[in-house]
Amino acid sequence: MFDTVLFWALVVLVGLVYAAGVGYAARALMSAPVGWPRTYVVGILVYAASWPFAASTATQAGVLSAEGDLTVSGLVGVLFYALAFGWVFAFGIAILVVTEALWPTRALPNPIVSVREVLHRRRRTQRYLEILTILSRHGIGWLFQGHRRSDPGAVPAPSRTSTPAALVQAINEAGVTFVKLGQVLSTRRDLLPAPYIDALSSLQTSATTLPWTAICAVIEEEIGGEVSSVFAMVDETPLAAASVAQVHAGVLLDGTRVVLKVQRPGAAQQVAADVDIIVRLAQRIEDRTSWGREFGALSLATGFARSLSDELDYRIEFQNTRQVGSAVAAARTDLLMVPRVYEIGSSKRLLTMDRIEGIPLGSAAARLDAMGQAQRDTLAAGLLDAVLEQIVVQGVFHADLHPGNLMVRDDGRLGMIDFGAVGVLERSMRSGLATLLLAAAADDDIAATDALLLLVEVPDDVDLTRLQSDIGRVLTLMKHSSDGGGSIFSQFLDIVREHHLAVPAQLGMAFRSIITLQTCLRLLDPEFDMVERALDRVPHFLRRLLAPQSLLGSAQAQAGVIAATARRIPRRLETLTSSVEKGVRALSAPQDRTWVGELVTEAVGALIAIALVALGVVLVVVDAGPLIASNLTVYGFIGASVALAGFVLILRSVRRLFVRKPR
Repeated sequence: MFDTVLFWALVVLVGLVYAAGVGYAARALMSAPVGWPRTYVVGILVYAASWPFAASTATQAGVLSAEGDLTVSGLVGVLFYALAFGWVFAFGIAILVVTEALWPTRALPNPIVSVREVLHRRRRTQRYLEILTILSRHGIGWLFQGHRRSDPGAVPAPSRTSTPAALVQAINEAGVTFVKLGQVLSTRRDLLPAPYIDALSSLQTSATTLPWTAICAVIEEEIGGEVSSVFAMVDETPLAAASVAQVHAGVLLDGTRVVLKVQRPGAAQQVAADVDIIVRLAQRIEDRTSWGREFGALSLATGFARSLSDELDYRIEFQNTRQVGSAVAAARTDLLMVPRVYEIGSSKRLLTMDRIEGIPLGSAAARLDAMGQAQRDTLAAGLLDAVLEQIVVQGVFHADLHPGNLMVRDDGRLGMIDFGAVGVLERSMRSGLATLLLAAAADDDIAATDALLLLVEVPDDVDLTRLQSDIGRVLTLMKHSSDGGGSIFSQFLDIVREHHLAVPAQLGMAFRSIITLQTCLRLLDPEFDMVERALDRVPHFLRRLLAPQSLLGSAQAQAGVIAATARRIPRRLETLTSSVEKGVRALSAPQDRTWVGELVTEAVGALIAIALVALGVVLVVVDAGPLIASNLTVYGFIGASVALAGFVLILRSVRRLFVRKPR
């Protein structure tokens, strides 16, 4: 009994040493940083396979008899078993090298984190299946089918039940994040036709208010102390409640009246989970449908995800508010009021700003009716000028200026709130947009087409003649529109969509801001003709954009660039003429000679390895030479040994080829 235990203990010990040897060889000979758990698993399996392999080959070679007795001298038997074990050892190294290349060793994950990831994946899968079920129940299956479109400007032909109304119902049932996506799509006139835009525009988010204890906990966590350490008072009753935030009135310690925008607990996690599903659905749509690829469904979804992520970080809205405030101040107008934001009460989930007293424009009908027509016209004209100033001249503008984000004050001014979405246009884009509007004002379809082509990405198969004709038609009808031509901007986006022109995100945001501005202007003054006033004001803003001082600065900058380029010409010519000489001298540096030496050494090593394998195969195949066993010749034994050495060298060469670092 004791001898049996000792025998198996010895077998296990040798197996562990053998496995360690496999790992050491893989690390040393192959330069492969293999993890030890994998090494021991493979090593023990190889060790276990070595005995039956060696016994089988020894029997076939005649080294062992059928009864298991050794038929050769002890030295020959030891050498034969060593060779057999060596081949299995080499295959074990090969397995480690291949598995390490395919699945590199990584640190073991934290078990708690792993369990959380599994639970999160399970919840995400359940939610994903729930969304698919909702879409199917409302007949939105055409989203995942590759229909061919007869009209290049139309969405896929819907089935009997898949109408815009059904799409809205499905989005409402899917939840807050999908409602927000629908609201974003409702402004994408460049992607969707009017029936879908109108239907999606009816989407409204609604949320129940959270108890003060939950909101207070968020405030204290964000300011790092009690509410009283920053605020003299915070009203426990919210002014408004949205899907991801609540707004409470408050007073700073110095007596300043403010509002606190507080993110609801768990809102970020909920939105992140749904956004992940939206991106997956977009990927599925783009993979399965031609229209999804044309519209760039995945790009649209990832852009929405990034935008929503920014909106959940109130530090970004903090900066946005300051930037729009700076743009409004630079416009030198007293009509618009932008709240100040306060660092002392602002963080990632908390934003503190001035309280803008007033009534939301969408609810201010009574106050507007009490104004005279002249005052309402002045308000509308001033708002239009302020927004165009932000877009065309300053380049920073409020990108979500709907009637709920404009406050009508008692003093006759307008207050802007909610700066979660802010657009930024660079100077070149602003110049191109102003040129497009100027051409539209002049009824010049050729100039308008050229200006538009400078602003968008044009596919190779675009019909430029038809594009110019469509633009000219819009410009002509604009002058004779019975409603004042207020839809010219949306018609431009219709043309962009129909001709599959890719609008840069920020430019599309500017167009959408102008379109949504029209709703605000009509509430201020139903008789206000936005297009006529806007196009009349374009020359003014173009002069502001191209002021003499600005043009002089641009000219000086261009002159500086030209001068710097000219100074580099002789050096570039010298570099060009001396390139051959430098190529010859490249090997003069010690590191270069070392690099070339390494390449030559590895190339020679690879050739020697191939030659050894070839020589070994020849010696094994050639049935000649003295016998050392009944079925084994000296040449065969030497050939197997030589081929083993060549096999190991080839493994090393291949491994070093894949792990070589760039020079």
